[in-house]
Amino acid sequence: METLKLSNEEGVLQVLLDHGKVNAIDTQMLLDLNQVFANADADNAVKGLILTGRDHCFSAGLDVAHLATIGVEGCKEFWRQYLMLCQHMVRFSKPFVCAITGYAPAGATILALTADYRVMGRGDKHKIGMHEFKMSMQIPELLCDIYAYHAGKRQAWENIQQARLMGSDEALEEGLINESVEVEEVLEKAKKHMAKVLRVHAPVYIRTKGYLRKELLDIVDRDMEAMVNVIAADWGDPFVQAGLKAFAASLKK
Repeated sequence: METLKLSNEEGVLQVLLDHGKVNAIDTQMLLDLNQVFANADADNAVKGLILTGRDHCFSAGLDVAHLATIGVEGCKEFWRQYLMLCQHMVRFSKPFVCAITGYAPAGATILALTADYRVMGRGDKHKIGMHEFKMSMQIPELLCDIYAYHAGKRQAWENIQQARLMGSDEALEEGLINESVEVEEVLEKAKKHMAKVLRVHAPVYIRTKGYLRKELLDIVDRDMEAMVNVIAADWGDPFVQAGLKAFAASLKK
């Protein structure tokens, strides 16, 4: 895997994001994650999965510089893979824990919210939330729906209007994560929770998970290609394209 490091400890697959300085989400990372989640769900040797990042670095969200340079068809493929990944993650039948080890805004927040359980580290720069309005960027419908599933529609809209990013303690109060701990404890706590749920008879866990995530499953059970076309049209807006290119140029300075 070009963008991930994988390890298996007694049936628990640990997926470490390892792609550049800030683990920005590009097409290759999406391809790798889609393959890992599809394979892990079908592999009887995998009992559960922990998604994590390096210390103080989970993911900076979408790779805007990448999106600014890949053209219309490249943009469609990126979003096709991103939406497919949301499907794979939400539909993942086994225990799935996200260990948020650092900054995780926007697109990274959504991926974390597909997990069954989220442990996040404390830190001044460790934030989650949807801040796209700072760049006048459209948040795709599926991402809005996943965020609103956790935050509630009214609160989600308020947060998005304010481009609100939250630290771990605040995110815990808002119900976006399950534990707020010191960064050095994040992976340990994620493993501890995984060990706890793996003591439950697997068919019981899987079926109950399906019952209690029906609404979230319904959110990803839709025509993704139609959504890709809408996203591509939104991102093709000249104003948005100019903003993306200006942001990408600022990163090179």
